[in-house]
Amino acid sequence: MSHSDKHQYESVVDVASERIAGVRFRIERMSFSRRLELVRELQGLVARMDFLQAGPQTPEQQAEAALVSGEIDRAYVRWGLRGVEGLEIDGQSATSESLLDKGPEDLVHEAIGFIRRQAGLTEDERKNSASPSTSSAATRPDGSATTVGG
Repeated sequence: MSHSDKHQYESVVDVASERIAGVRFRIERMSFSRRLELVRELQGLVARMDFLQAGPQTPEQQAEAALVSGEIDRAYVRWGLRGVEGLEIDGQSATSESLLDKGPEDLVHEAIGFIRRQAGLTEDERKNSASPSTSSAATRPDGSATTVGG
């Protein structure tokens, strides 16, 4: 078997930010063991979110759901973000922790989106693990309600 017959696999991918030119994220790819690790990490949080989303929503439940959603997002970043290139925060090269703690929130949400795509979550799984109160997804349509034709 020659060297050219070997397949190369990188366990980390580099993804360019669409929000800030020159910023790149190093994102872990999914593997069998990493999937188990992620499921273990999220298990209790997702169960808590399901409980909070069942039934009528009191302001207290909505607030707790927002907290749980934030903890889910934090778990994803800790699990899947291996590095940030091209960004300094307070004069220091950004890390996953400094991005979470002090970085621009829209960049954090962008990184979470890349991580979830690498984790292979379906759209339904993504919706179930993100509260609209902390998600960057639109909660109502943009623009007017009229149709294109009239």
